[in-house]
Amino acid sequence: MLDSGVGGLTVLREARVLMPDRRFVYVADDAGFPYGGWEEAALRERLVELFGKLIAEHRPAICVVACNTASTLALDALRAAYPDMPFVGTVPAIKPAAERTRSGLVSVLATPGTVKRQYTRDLIEKWAGRCSVNLVASVNLASLAEDYMRHGFVDEAAVKAGIEPCFIEVDGRRTDIVVLACTHYPFLVNRMRKMAPWPVDWLDPAEAIARRALSLLPAPGELGQPQGRDLAILTGGAPDAVTRRLMQGFGLST
Repeated sequence: MLDSGVGGLTVLREARVLMPDRRFVYVADDAGFPYGGWEEAALRERLVELFGKLIAEHRPAICVVACNTASTLALDALRAAYPDMPFVGTVPAIKPAAERTRSGLVSVLATPGTVKRQYTRDLIEKWAGRCSVNLVASVNLASLAEDYMRHGFVDEAAVKAGIEPCFIEVDGRRTDIVVLACTHYPFLVNRMRKMAPWPVDWLDPAEAIARRALSLLPAPGELGQPQGRDLAILTGGAPDAVTRRLMQGFGLST
């Protein structure tokens, strides 16, 4: 399970509930964080190369790309490069948002990379033709979530500024669903609720991602008994004390 930082831990948390008999390798590509600052071709190449090394070393039953930016960019390339490996991606939950909205006003809160991706616009065209979908790019929220998880503090004014463009009123209708299209954002959702101008449904896809992974796995007996503890790998090298405690808090050895 790979993310650019700690955001994918939101998916790991749900996966553990559904798959308590599995073992997980969580990869935080902190050497590449944040992915939004990369040129697309360079990031795609990095992800294909990194997954190649991880697959060779750990021989996983499945790979989960627990990052919207990475998935919307590189999922097709990863599947082409490693056709025998099942990949589960993380893409904006536009279809369920379109099915649930009552006002017809949906906002997708994401990183700039996810917002500008054609993959995202194709999802809107395919599933949300009857809705008005507002794409909101945040350059700071993922970093705020990283800081919050490591230090327990977040600048609420910065959170408020990041979510404000999500809230729109049109002809007496209001935005009623905000899609959290970055796996980092659920860590801040309580602060988002506090700073929001009115209540909305904050749509977190983590459970759906975990269920998709479970559906693609062989039965537990076919894989043999898993050995050892769940592992955290940080591409930037040995973690500092704060990060180590964070990973240990999620039951990961570093």
